[in-house]
Amino acid sequence: MTTPLIQIQNVHKAFNGKPVLDGINLDVAHGESVTVIGQSGCGKSVLLKHVIRLLEPDQGHVLFDGKDLGELDSRKLTEVRKRIGMLFQSAALFDSMTVAENVGLGLKESQQYTSKEIDKIVTEKLEMVGLADAADKSPAELSGGMRKRVGLARAIAGNPEVLLYDEPTTGLDPITSDMINDMIVDLTRILEVTSISVTHDMKSAFKIANRIVMLYEGCVRFDGGPDELRQSKDPVVQQFISGNATGPIKVR
Repeated sequence: MTTPLIQIQNVHKAFNGKPVLDGINLDVAHGESVTVIGQSGCGKSVLLKHVIRLLEPDQGHVLFDGKDLGELDSRKLTEVRKRIGMLFQSAALFDSMTVAENVGLGLKESQQYTSKEIDKIVTEKLEMVGLADAADKSPAELSGGMRKRVGLARAIAGNPEVLLYDEPTTGLDPITSDMINDMIVDLTRILEVTSISVTHDMKSAFKIANRIVMLYEGCVRFDGGPDELRQSKDPVVQQFISGNATGPIKVR
């Protein structure tokens, strides 16, 4: 049996004594596209940050390709992170840099590429997200959707094996959101990457995932395919995917 690429084992995390993750178990296989859904504040982004060890569990383990992230020294952790690209919720672009400089930042800091090689990679990745003509612009000149696409180009610049998406469509209009969803689907297929997305946008979740995981009260409430989610008899699941205010889920 093939070992999952990512293994989240009994992970607990609390902030100021309040549990956010309460014993999460989740395996992600090579090539899977997994979307994690749930209410705002349910721990989706917290879980994602554990995968790249931006946060460490209070209890439990996160394994990447069989290696426990908590046991890696800084050099080995850096090597793992090179295999992962992340699109942050706000795109996290540096306003003092051009679009091209933002996309090539990680490549430059790795000190593994010449300036000519970086320019070639940046051009290629910007073309993949439809922004080849925006290389010399500043982030301030871009729309919200364009900023997300620049963030996506930066996430794929190092040819990662895994892509993490933190609320990729938040703050975007429906048409731009759908374009970002299409881009995520296409990149997952073209680059043959494993992806984990977190979102509360159900249209996005159904479009980009071949597996959906729902978090509720710190635990995995549902884990299955999109069709299984639609057909679930769990009232918590049905209330969330339908967006009804009435039901067992209380508005935060």
